[in-house]
Amino acid sequence: MDKALKERLILIRGGGEMATGVACSLYRANFRRILMLEIPSPLAIRRRVSFCETIHEKSVTVEGIEAVRVSGESEVKQAWAGGKIAVAVDPEGESIGLYRPDLLVDATLAKRNLGISITDAPMVVALGPGFTAGRDCHVVVETNRGHDLGRLITAGTAEADTGIPGNIGGYRGRGVVRARSGIFTTGKEIGDPIRKGDVIGMVGTAEVTATIDGILRGLIRPGSSVATGLKIGDIDPRGEAGYCDTVSEKARALGGAVLEAMLSVYNA
Repeated sequence: MDKALKERLILIRGGGEMATGVACSLYRANFRRILMLEIPSPLAIRRRVSFCETIHEKSVTVEGIEAVRVSGESEVKQAWAGGKIAVAVDPEGESIGLYRPDLLVDATLAKRNLGISITDAPMVVALGPGFTAGRDCHVVVETNRGHDLGRLITAGTAEADTGIPGNIGGYRGRGVVRARSGIFTTGKEIGDPIRKGDVIGMVGTAEVTATIDGILRGLIRPGSSVATGLKIGDIDPRGEAGYCDTVSEKARALGGAVLEAMLSVYNA
């Protein structure tokens, strides 16, 4: 190889749970120049395992890997020199042209192409539906749970979004908490035990209640303005509080898939 893995520059659009799983997998594989691009006010549910929280908190550590909010090229380089992942506000992806990455990953899970091109990097990878491999990107990664989760698609598209959450602890979709339009307020914290019928919070004057028993594995940031139908919480019926602070099996699978795609081009 003409460059060591740690010298390869990686841009990841998005900083939510799945994007964070990708970043962690690449970091552990010795890719250390990672810049994640986010919107000004990200609305993560699994905030304890989402590097986009750096936009609010400045620094976030997930499974021993630290990410920091940066502004400008000098702060990006400072973060990398300190062994940290850099996260910048860049909703339009202007950094792509500035940094000319070796790998570009679209991990926004927007289910549509928000502006990436197959010519943006030697390897362009997109997660989930909304992209066509060979046209928008080199590789699409299947994100639907099931037999093909994490499969690399080099021609064509991922499965269409079903809108149905995966089966966790025997429950399919019942642990997902959705909102009406308004400002979300709550006295609950991620990691709190929840019983069916408990009030998780309020959206305006409307109560948001739990539909199953479990652990509050994810919860949108209090004070957030939410739209009707937006996912604002995640109840895990398995009841393991430790799961709140670790990358999920799905995010880990997607991270492994992106790593596979990267090494297919830059094989050590």
